[in-house]
Amino acid sequence: MKLSNNLLIRNNSRPSILLMMHFDSLKGWLDWQESLHPLAIDMGLERAALVFHALNPDCHKPPTITVAGTNGKGSCIAYLEAIYKAQGYRVGAYSSPHILKYNERIKINGLPVSDELICEAFSRIESVRGDTSLSYFEFGTLAALDIFQRSGLDIQLLEVGLGGKLDAVNIVDPDVSLISSIGIDHVDWLGNTREAIGREKAGIFRAETPAIIGDCDPPKSLLQSAIDKHAPVYCIGKDFGFKKHGATWEWFAGNRHILSLPEPGLKGQHQYRNASSAILAVEVLAKILPVSDESIRSGLKNSHLLGRFQLINDKIPVLLDVGHNPEAVKTLVDYLTMTFPGKRIHAVFSMMKDKDIAGVLEIMNPVVYDWYFAPLANPRAATEPIMREIFSQSPVTRAAFGFTGFAEAFNMAKSQSKEDDLLLVFGSFFLVSDCLNEFEKR
Repeated sequence: MKLSNNLLIRNNSRPSILLMMHFDSLKGWLDWQESLHPLAIDMGLERAALVFHALNPDCHKPPTITVAGTNGKGSCIAYLEAIYKAQGYRVGAYSSPHILKYNERIKINGLPVSDELICEAFSRIESVRGDTSLSYFEFGTLAALDIFQRSGLDIQLLEVGLGGKLDAVNIVDPDVSLISSIGIDHVDWLGNTREAIGREKAGIFRAETPAIIGDCDPPKSLLQSAIDKHAPVYCIGKDFGFKKHGATWEWFAGNRHILSLPEPGLKGQHQYRNASSAILAVEVLAKILPVSDESIRSGLKNSHLLGRFQLINDKIPVLLDVGHNPEAVKTLVDYLTMTFPGKRIHAVFSMMKDKDIAGVLEIMNPVVYDWYFAPLANPRAATEPIMREIFSQSPVTRAAFGFTGFAEAFNMAKSQSKEDDLLLVFGSFFLVSDCLNEFEKR
C-alpha cells in the first residue's frame, strides 16, 4: 500500500498542520478510513454536510429518491434502478452494505463504478475536509454523491444506511421520500418501539415533498411527521395498492391502473409491496421523468439483488438471505413454507451481536431441522460463547458449534444433508458474503 503525505496549513483560531492522505488503491483508502474515526457508527449530519458543501458549494443534484426502512429498502432501490434503466435514463444508485465488493455500493446504470472513480472521489473529499473527522460510511456516502454529481445522471437513488433523520444520506433533499417498512432493529440507535423508530426514519421527509409509505400498518409517528411537514403522504392499502391475478398482477393508485405486470424479479410475497411502492415513486416523478408501462414491466421482471432469497441450484440447493431481524425472518418463513414445503432445512447461521438473535431463533425454529453456527471475522458479530448462551435459552434442540468459519460450518451442514433437503445460509450480510466468496473459489 503506497501513500503520499501533503502538508496543508489552515488558519482557524490558530495555524495548524493537517496531514492529507492519498492512497494508490481502493483497499488502501478503505483500510485507512476504518481506523480514522473513533466510532464505527456516529449519527449526525453536521460533519458530512460541512464536507458536502465544500465539495459541492452550489448543492447541484439530479432528481433524487431517498429510501429508508427497516426491511425492503434495498429491494425498492433495485426496482427503481431497473425501471429507470429500462426507460433509458442514466441512473445512479447508492446502497449499503455491499456483499462481495465495495464498488457495489455505488452503481451507474446498474454497474458498480470503478476503483479509480471511487479513489478520485476520496481524494477530492480528503482535499476539502480539513480537520473534520468522517466515519467509513460518511466517506462512502460523500463519494457516491460526488461521483453522481459529476456523472450527468437523470436521477439518483439513495438508500439510507441507518435510521433516517441523522443518517449521512439525509444531507441531500429528496424529490420523493419512500419508507418501505418499520420494524424493530438497531434499538440502541433508533429506539425500541415502532413509534420511536418511525419518528427517526421519517426524518427523510421534506416540506411539500411527496412521502410514500409501504408499510401496511404504519406507526402514528410516521404519519404525524408527514402531516407536520405538510408533505403529501401516500400509504399502501389506502392511496395505492396491488391485486394479484394468477401469474400476473395489477397496480393502482386512484384512477391510474397498470395491468398485466410480471412477477417481481425478487422473490417473496412481500416484494409486491416493495414493487408497488417503487412504482408509485416513479409515477410521482413522471412529470419530469416520464416512464412507460412497458419499462415498468421490464424493470420489475429484470430486477435482481444479491442475498435476497437467492437460490443456488446444486445437488443440494442453497438458499441465501440477509434477513437479520424478526420482521425479515417472518417473510423468510413464509417463503420457505410456500416454496419448499416438506423439505428438511439445514441452517448455517450467524448474526451481529446487537440484533434480536433470540427473537430470530424463536421464529425460525419451527421450519429449521438443525443449525450450524458460522463465526464471523467482524468485531460486531456475535461470538461463539454469546451464541451458545442464546441457543441454550431458545427452543432449538439441534445446534452445532466449534467451526472456524463459514466453510467448515457449511461443509458439515452439507455432509448431514440429503438430496431432497435445503441448505439455508442466512442472518448476516457478512455471512452471505463469505458464502458467495466460497462458491466463487470452488
